[in-house]
Amino acid sequence: MASRTRPSRLHQEPEAVTWARKKAGFTKRALAELVGISEQLMGEIESGWRSATPANLIKIADALNCPIVVLERKRHADGASPAAD
Repeated sequence: MASRTRPSRLHQEPEAVTWARKKAGFTKRALAELVGISEQLMGEIESGWRSATPANLIKIADALNCPIVVLERKRHADGASPAAD
């Protein structure tokens, strides 16, 4: 069995997605149903094991009535992600 590795680049900030979902009062299952993805994929997006597609990130933000910028992975001016620091 091949070992799993996290994606090198995420479109979302996993902790922000989890925070916004809980603040909105949704379970992973309820949010996944609203967005049209599996509960497993929602969990992987929140844990950082999978990157949300830009389209799904927009759907998540819409479902949570949250500005997408709150959920997006922050980038430094040099283009590197904060995790690379």
